[in-house]
Amino acid sequence: MTATTATEARPFDWFRTLGKRGRRAFLGAFGGYGLDSFDYQTLPLGLAAITAYFGISSGEAGLLGTTTLVVSAVGGVGAGMLADRIGRVRTLQITIAMYTIFTVLCGFAPNFETLLVFRALQGLGFGGEWAAGAALVAEYSSAKYRGRTVAFVQSAWAVGWALSVIVYTVVFSVASDDVAWRIMFWTGVIPALLVLWVRKSVKDAPRAEERLKAERPKGTLVKIFKGDLLRTTFFAALLATGVQGGYYTISTWLPSYLKKTRELTVIGTGGYLAFLITGAFVGYVCGGYLTDLMGRKKTFLTFALLSAALIVAYTQIPKGANGLVLVLGFPLGFSMSAIFSGFGAYLAELYPTTLRGTGQGFTYNFGRAVGAVFPTVVGFLGAGGAIVFGAIGYGIAVLALLGLPETRGIELVD
Repeated sequence: MTATTATEARPFDWFRTLGKRGRRAFLGAFGGYGLDSFDYQTLPLGLAAITAYFGISSGEAGLLGTTTLVVSAVGGVGAGMLADRIGRVRTLQITIAMYTIFTVLCGFAPNFETLLVFRALQGLGFGGEWAAGAALVAEYSSAKYRGRTVAFVQSAWAVGWALSVIVYTVVFSVASDDVAWRIMFWTGVIPALLVLWVRKSVKDAPRAEERLKAERPKGTLVKIFKGDLLRTTFFAALLATGVQGGYYTISTWLPSYLKKTRELTVIGTGGYLAFLITGAFVGYVCGGYLTDLMGRKKTFLTFALLSAALIVAYTQIPKGANGLVLVLGFPLGFSMSAIFSGFGAYLAELYPTTLRGTGQGFTYNFGRAVGAVFPTVVGFLGAGGAIVFGAIGYGIAVLALLGLPETRGIELVD
């Protein structure tokens, strides 16, 4: 075996090839997305306590989640356009600061209406962070490793989710429900430290910097609906709608489902979620490798079908069979997350550098906004059997793949 072959065979060569600046960008995007996840999950985990505290219906509780996601779509589109105008890193800083401030303010909400407003404003930053971070890392990555590199950034969602469950388990075990949900929101101050580090240490990719200095694009949103990009934008948005509709249905309602329908304790709920989240992390990582090996479209198709089947199976298990709920939690988390692994690389490869932030921001977050309707529907229908509604989303994703090209191995277009 030659030295070159041996080097290429090393498992973390994707990280080494980023270079010093690229590795810092990766860490900034990873931290931003992980803490984005942490702040987002404070609502689903505290939803049962919030519902009881304010005396709201399950439909109103679902509205909290839906409002966050709908407004996050606006934030994502805006951040994508901003990333093309002022750079990926500056936009990353703004979005992290925004979701941090309004997550903390949620803990001070005196009533449901105020909480709804603060949560909506938190969604602006929550939606924007991914658009900036994904474009940033994709532009540092080589074509050979882009799928797994951006997928590792995506895996930060599971890390942030796990951290939020640990905090939830501790806080709800030592404090009354009336106070615990507020403390959960207050812990969302943590990402403020990351903003300071990103500001000092992270820079845009050289190619993106050069294009930004040469030209500050205007009217980028209109351009992704012109020519060949119109078809790309339509089907990419449809793909994102299907995948996120299925995912957010589960992530919004699963904690309440386990606590109310399965009648699990706080500690029990945390244990079940640990299996789901562990599967999610492994799924993000494995999905990234598979997108590089199998191709983007085949990976999306495989995990869309698996996720739909597992959602149905997971929510139809009879009472008393909680051991089976535990066992199925791992493959459910794996499949639901593996399908997300290809998004960052795939969407980046579909758009040129000057429109990449806008294209990624719009398509991903349009999907988030429309997919956000799913949790609300589940809230009005009931979180048990009706959660199967989320499986419909994965069917939409399969149809969307028919209109999109395969992009594995291509160089990013200027």
